[in-house]
Amino acid sequence: MARKPADQSVNRDEIIEAAAEILQRSGYEAATMKDIAAAVNLTAASLYHHFRNKDALMLAVLEVGLEFILTQIEPVATSNLAPDEKLRRMIEYHIVGVTENRAVGAAMVFEIRTLMNIKPAADEQASGDDILARRDAFFTRRDHFEAVFRQVVREGVECGIFRAIDVPIFVKLLLGAHNWVGVWYKPDGRLDGRGVAARMTDMLLLGVLAR
Repeated sequence: MARKPADQSVNRDEIIEAAAEILQRSGYEAATMKDIAAAVNLTAASLYHHFRNKDALMLAVLEVGLEFILTQIEPVATSNLAPDEKLRRMIEYHIVGVTENRAVGAAMVFEIRTLMNIKPAADEQASGDDILARRDAFFTRRDHFEAVFRQVVREGVECGIFRAIDVPIFVKLLLGAHNWVGVWYKPDGRLDGRGVAARMTDMLLLGVLAR
């Protein structure tokens, strides 16, 4: 089948989804722009028309994943629900989101260190500056994502619904458990995503609810 030319309309989300799946399957070092282009029926040259390099595409995968879950949890965090119900829903949204987008979830686990170590080549300095700025913005947003969970947990501690716990450590444990679901979850397994989320939510909340 002939590859699509660079000027033909291409769904950016399809490219990002394909990139996430290839990163999950092959890892950053082995994944190539040619493989990603072939997955969406583009020539490699056409793919470079949309994404300057593999770093930019990997970053797009991470950005999309983070922004998607933020749109889910922020309205809950700022709602009038009790802190334990807020946290329950936020945990469920995050875990279900990971099970429905496993490749993106896996990238959140395995490609963060790659992102931290991006060093643009000398001949890509202009684009590299943009990549580094976007990388820094991504980590700022990731810190905000973690802060949203921390605030809800602190609310629960302050009103006595949660035990007096080390909030930063608990939230890191919480989010780490969520993110790894994208690595081990199998769609044809014993539980679907909502089933996994329900069980994990019960166990995680049990550890912090005041007796």
